[in-house]
Amino acid sequence: MHLIPGPSWPQVVLAVLLASDVLMSVRPPGFIRVCLEGVGLPREWWWVLLVPKTLAVVGLLVGISHAGIGFSANAGVVVYFLCASYAHVRARFLKQEFWVNCLGFLAVAVAAFVVSFVA
Repeated sequence: MHLIPGPSWPQVVLAVLLASDVLMSVRPPGFIRVCLEGVGLPREWWWVLLVPKTLAVVGLLVGISHAGIGFSANAGVVVYFLCASYAHVRARFLKQEFWVNCLGFLAVAVAAFVVSFVA
């Protein structure tokens, strides 16, 4: 295991996907609204989710050239989506939005971590 991503392209892909999610979440489209309502997150707290995602985007990109930052950011994204998965399971909201949004991001985050830092 190493602390500088090699290759770095999975980190860029994850950062772009997360940045897209952040931009969409500013004014959530239907599928994001359904997801957030499905887990019972109050609408006035939706903005809070933008903070860790934005920090993760910055950390993933800065971490391409600074040891440990990308590693930590990628690990944080994995933990974030594990927690989101738990929230979905706990709320018994296991519809399409869970499988595509939540588990899709979790799979991409795990794959980026393995390719960049483990393999």
